[in-house]
Amino acid sequence: MQNSIYKGDRNSEIIQLFAQTFTDSEGEKEGNAIGALVKKLLEITPKEDMRIFITTKGKEIIGGVIFSRMRFELSNINTWLLSPAAVATSAQGTGVGQSLIHYAHDFLKREGMQVMVTYGDINFYSKVGYRPITEDMIPSPLKLTYPEGWIAQSLEDGEIKPIQGKSYCVEALDNPVYW
Repeated sequence: MQNSIYKGDRNSEIIQLFAQTFTDSEGEKEGNAIGALVKKLLEITPKEDMRIFITTKGKEIIGGVIFSRMRFELSNINTWLLSPAAVATSAQGTGVGQSLIHYAHDFLKREGMQVMVTYGDINFYSKVGYRPITEDMIPSPLKLTYPEGWIAQSLEDGEIKPIQGKSYCVEALDNPVYW
């Protein structure tokens, strides 16, 4: 297995990975929604505002994580949102996701990214360094349905410092259905 930054030449495979993974775990409606989200992220998000990392086994893409830039009215802390992430159902539970996220964090840290946030399962993401935060600490771009899932980590010194001011995500994620 090999982790790498995505070069942009296999969009249909990336979309299919996310759609199928979420269909398998959450049902066809969710799979279609996440597939459409990934397609929109790939189509409209400026390259400088998004990084995609993949895991391949042979020629097959078996894992993918998408990071997109967050902006804040009152802060220039270099903050990125991990969303969404997918590992092929057949490869889940084998460490693929954790390995890919660690690889991505190392890459992003070298690029000067400071804080990573995500909205997801603390039981999984705590394995790769995320911990719960409040919206007072780092405001979410939209109202959270499940505030306990708002989690973050610092790529600098481990301490998550509060970020003030309204936050903004990329256009594809700027929809209450994802929050």
